[in-house]
Amino acid sequence: MCDPLIRRANLSDADDLATCIEAAYARYRERIPDLPAVSEGIEAEIERNQVWVVLEGIDIVGGLFLIAQPDHLKLANLAVHPAHGGKGIGRQLIALAEQEASRQEYEEMRLVTHVLMPENIAIYAHLGWGETERSGNSVLMRKRLGVA
Repeated sequence: MCDPLIRRANLSDADDLATCIEAAYARYRERIPDLPAVSEGIEAEIERNQVWVVLEGIDIVGGLFLIAQPDHLKLANLAVHPAHGGKGIGRQLIALAEQEASRQEYEEMRLVTHVLMPENIAIYAHLGWGETERSGNSVLMRKRLGVA
């Protein structure tokens, strides 16, 4: 199989992207009773923020949501369909997020994840993200970027 294609999302991707995100978060539903709605408002996100999709053939198998802030770029959501896990798609999306942050001349990226997602916290930590704060169920992380 070919490498997946990563491109900016458009409004016609919204339904398939929502399906992908719901599948990606399904394993957390029982573990995290306060998990917020993860796929609502995708059309607005595509219009307002920086959203990418990962395609294998015609299927959307991943998504990345970035939100520009005055002093950092927020990694708001990253999802990979579980049927496509273990292929490095998540790592490719994180690399894309960091490249975009650098291209847009941000010196820092931030994200918020859930305390009951320790595997995600470990992945981000392995990729150079540091935990900055825990507040309730939220784990705040950041990564300083080398900007020329």
